[in-house]
Amino acid sequence: VLSVYGHTIKVTEVSQDGDTLTFIIVSQKLSGTGEYHVDRTYDDFEWLQQHLFAQEEVPGIQGPPGRQKVRRNIFNRLSQAVEEMRKEGHKLQDVDEFFQTERDHNLVLTGHTRMVGEKFLDVVLTEQIAVACGHFAAALHLCVENEEDSEKRAFSVCVKLSEVFDSIKKNMMSIAVNDMNTLGLGLDLDSRYQEAEKEMLFRRTCKLVELENARKNAEKAKPVKKNAMEEVKKAAEEEFEQICKVAKQEIVHLSQDRKGMVQKSLTQWCEQQLQTAKEGADVFNQHLQ
Repeated sequence: VLSVYGHTIKVTEVSQDGDTLTFIIVSQKLSGTGEYHVDRTYDDFEWLQQHLFAQEEVPGIQGPPGRQKVRRNIFNRLSQAVEEMRKEGHKLQDVDEFFQTERDHNLVLTGHTRMVGEKFLDVVLTEQIAVACGHFAAALHLCVENEEDSEKRAFSVCVKLSEVFDSIKKNMMSIAVNDMNTLGLGLDLDSRYQEAEKEMLFRRTCKLVELENARKNAEKAKPVKKNAMEEVKKAAEEEFEQICKVAKQEIVHLSQDRKGMVQKSLTQWCEQQLQTAKEGADVFNQHLQ
């Protein structure tokens, strides 16, 4: 039995032409008598990954889209954007109150979670600047005091100032890293959750619009096309029901995971804040002694 092993396939060269990355791949023949040399672009690997990990025949789950080719025609882009905006702004009352409520909540939460993450990052950056500037101003005030042997005293203060600023830098870097790895990461993940749910609900709304159009077409169809339009309507109804069933399960699962994730990130953030504060206090006490 012939087998394929990882060490028999190697990427020997990478070249770039504008925005295109090309990889030269060398693989050993299964018979062991030679090699194959092929070149593949980065898009080929993305396409392969998409098809390996995508779940098929599950219309309710919105999987990661493959890399889209850029459309050069501005009218095509405008037409697509207008069509998506029309479906996204679908104003009719949803046929399912559960999804109507979820759409309303998601619309509010998506903006709020993104804003909270941005504000949290602003707070961290502002604290760093404020603390550094405050210590620097106090140190400069000490250096210009009019006392005997001022040059020696100024030199000593500058040396001590350098040590203190180095400790401040390490402490603030530790705080920033901990903030980003705990609450910052949790807020970012929560924002991504909301965006993913928004995309799923949008795709369902698109299918709802298609279903409504299919029903209208079936009602207005002439006798010759009546049966064909009824089949299209029936297929759209079955697919829409399947999408709603899977989407409800995904939303319930997301809600449970989201609560646990936010609680965990807040707990870790508080624990790291306490730990960093204790370490910083010990270091600053050593400088004061």
